[in-house]
Amino acid sequence: MKFKIECVNCALLSINRIKKVNVFTAGTVIFRAYQSRQKKMNQRILITGSTGNVGIETIHYLLSSAVNNGEIMAGVRDIEKSKTLFSNYPNLYYRYFDFENADSWQPAFTEIDMLFLLRPPQIANLQLFDSLLDTALRNGIRKIVFLSVQDADRMSYIPHAKIEKLIQAKGMPYVFLRPSYFMQNLTTTLAADIKNRKIVLPAANAPFNWVDVANIGEVAASVLLDFETYTHQALEITGSENLSFPEVVSLINAITHMGLSYESPSLLRFFLYKKRQGVTTPMILVMIMLHFLPRFRKPPHISDTYHRITGKNPTLLSEYIGKTFPVL
Repeated sequence: MKFKIECVNCALLSINRIKKVNVFTAGTVIFRAYQSRQKKMNQRILITGSTGNVGIETIHYLLSSAVNNGEIMAGVRDIEKSKTLFSNYPNLYYRYFDFENADSWQPAFTEIDMLFLLRPPQIANLQLFDSLLDTALRNGIRKIVFLSVQDADRMSYIPHAKIEKLIQAKGMPYVFLRPSYFMQNLTTTLAADIKNRKIVLPAANAPFNWVDVANIGEVAASVLLDFETYTHQALEITGSENLSFPEVVSLINAITHMGLSYESPSLLRFFLYKKRQGVTTPMILVMIMLHFLPRFRKPPHISDTYHRITGKNPTLLSEYIGKTFPVL
């Protein structure tokens, strides 16, 4: 007789409902339930990109969760500086980790059960990720949650899609998170434009789906803490609004009265404009890919993933603007 038991209490309840069960069977059911619970309680999760927007929010929701009984490890390049950043989280642990320093991988991955992996914008070297994943496997990591991008399955040429294929080829149990366009891009990547009161992007009137990084972090934390429920799934994380940059600029002006304008230049003019701002060529190419190519695709799909997992509605862009822009 086989039982699928999720916890010790469930095991006891199941036994009470079974009229004919011997002592050995009862003990086996309880012991297996206890083992499963202990394994979840004691798991160690390493978060790469910990000090970035998504990493910070993921750590926040992991350590705020009532069901988290494991150890959360922040993979960082500067541990002391990170301790200051995360000073409100005394239960957070730290591991030295640097994507571009392969010598840091093995010590960081030691005794880690699950890896939250993202791709830093400046790194597109697939061989680096191939070696990194091999190191993770050699260290016993068998669960990976990868932060990809929306429509990665339809854009095989982008680095995120190639990393997804690489993870699948390694045979690792995985969950892919595919978020849409970050609201936080307005206050990070486009901060200089906002300061100059003019957003310059080759996006024309293409619609973008706007998602709050806090919503992404909340979903990521839920997936990391309940990995088996989502194993081998690709979860699209979006907001509830598709808005073009002209519409977003109008929304910002309506809320803040800051007099922001928008220009959609040619690719050459955009490249030269960003060069004058001191942006690196690889980053400019990433921005072109993110903002020019959507002009030739269908409007982004709007998913219910955030509501389905959290029971809440995603952040509206107007809410994010109202909360964030007054401090700019």
